[in-house]
Amino acid sequence: MIKVVKALKNRLPLILFFASIAFFIFGFGIAVGKKEIFPYSIIERASSGYGELRNVMIRLGLEDLSDTSNEKLPWYYSRVDEPYPPPVRNTGQAYAGLNLVTGITDKQELFATIMDMNGQEVQSWKVDWFTVWPDANHLPENWYPQSKPGTTVHGAVILENGDLVFNFDQLGLVRLDRNSNIVWRLPYLTHHSVELDEKGNLWVPGKKYHAESDDRFPNRVAPFFEQTIVEVSQDGQIIEEWSVDELLRENGYEGLLYLSSLQNISALVDGDTLHLNDVEPFPETMAPGFFEQGDLLVSLRNVNTVFIFNRYTQKIKFINTGWFVHQHDPDFVDGNSFSVFDNNNIAPEEHGNQSRIVIVSAPERTMRVFYQGSPENHFFSDHYGKHQWLPNGNLLITDSREGRAFEINPGGEVVWEYYNYVDEGIVGLLVEVQRIPLDTARFYNNG
Repeated sequence: MIKVVKALKNRLPLILFFASIAFFIFGFGIAVGKKEIFPYSIIERASSGYGELRNVMIRLGLEDLSDTSNEKLPWYYSRVDEPYPPPVRNTGQAYAGLNLVTGITDKQELFATIMDMNGQEVQSWKVDWFTVWPDANHLPENWYPQSKPGTTVHGAVILENGDLVFNFDQLGLVRLDRNSNIVWRLPYLTHHSVELDEKGNLWVPGKKYHAESDDRFPNRVAPFFEQTIVEVSQDGQIIEEWSVDELLRENGYEGLLYLSSLQNISALVDGDTLHLNDVEPFPETMAPGFFEQGDLLVSLRNVNTVFIFNRYTQKIKFINTGWFVHQHDPDFVDGNSFSVFDNNNIAPEEHGNQSRIVIVSAPERTMRVFYQGSPENHFFSDHYGKHQWLPNGNLLITDSREGRAFEINPGGEVVWEYYNYVDEGIVGLLVEVQRIPLDTARFYNNG
């Protein structure tokens, strides 16, 4: 024992020397990450390069996605628990129609496809950003995609003649004919959703890039984005647009613009403060109540807020903050209520986080849970997510991050289910599954 103590005593300076080096390296590493000092850029490029190389290997089929020994999958892929469900489960009780499906393939490519209820392809479009928009010059610096998938198809609708209109998320709005020919491209930073109203006009969230400070937006640290609501004609022309930032300020809700302040005193803000992710007009076919013609339903994810304003008066007639957590896709249910895809991504449950569909009554200012995930039917999308009310009372839900869509009847029973498999036990991001009329197929059978 004495010999051991003497040996340690003799080596103590050497031990302390190496310990001090280790401490210095650890502290320097933290400083590099936080302050982005040298060699931060080298490490970042190396990490990015490795990621790009791995993406290429996946696209070429040189890396097996199902190999559980791989490192973490790209964010748009995830694993399915065994036993693996079938790609499609159809009980025959689902609402009849076709499905407009958007997501990511096994080769890290975007897809927009119409499928029947058994997963058979009826029509597809070529929606590769690099092919459709190789000459984009409307994007901010450092905003150009560098490799596939580059972005997502986030928001899509079928027009009456069978054409497809969709967002390259954050990058622009596009209309393609049935043969994937470009009808028009709108060079505007559109994103998240596309709604088609009864007049045939398109409603999309957008944003404008500000490279410098703007007197209209005090305490906003440049560069920053101004969130906008855009009404677009079917020939790709902007009819009208609204600034969400100004709407909030003019209606007395300016505080929502500063929830993510950088300092305790000055309330400086930067980055994506609001994150507008949906806008929907009140349907002309719906009986009015608390809501009426001209009302627009708006979702702001990063401040957990949904509000309704009238396009003619510019007045916000309903607003709620805090009933949902990073919500998506609010939809009018009737003249007095609307539903919300509540991602609920921080609420713990015994069986894990669960997303939910909630219904809000505006006159009563109450909310009830219509459907929520459970141990038997896990349902959780930490971001993304869509839902669609069907004419027979069923509800179609896109559980995007789990690569799954499912339809439930009014009793909550799953009557149809689809998985976007990209490999055994691996699913790709499923941005949206949208039920469309069966007679839509007439446009494509002879195409």
